[in-house]
Amino acid sequence: MASSDVTVHLNQKALRLLQDDAGKIEKLIAIQMENLATRKCPLYEEVLDTQMYGFSRAVDFAVRAGLVDEQAGKQLVSELERNLALLYEALARKEE
Repeated sequence: MASSDVTVHLNQKALRLLQDDAGKIEKLIAIQMENLATRKCPLYEEVLDTQMYGFSRAVDFAVRAGLVDEQAGKQLVSELERNLALLYEALARKEE
């Protein structure tokens, strides 16, 4: 395998792993939101903040290590934030 092939493979693998992590966070938050009496619960806010911080740090590391393009990293974080906002809005409508 040529050096450029290895690099491409590592980049794709890093991106795939980060996408999997984002999906796990979305599932965790969705389950938590379904089981809590209110979305304003401090536990929900704590888990969301912790998960988002950890994910953004993982993306930052991947970008700094050259495994993920900076724009792709920003898009991953933005996409996760957008998806979590949609979950939040869906729960708010459900509570009305």
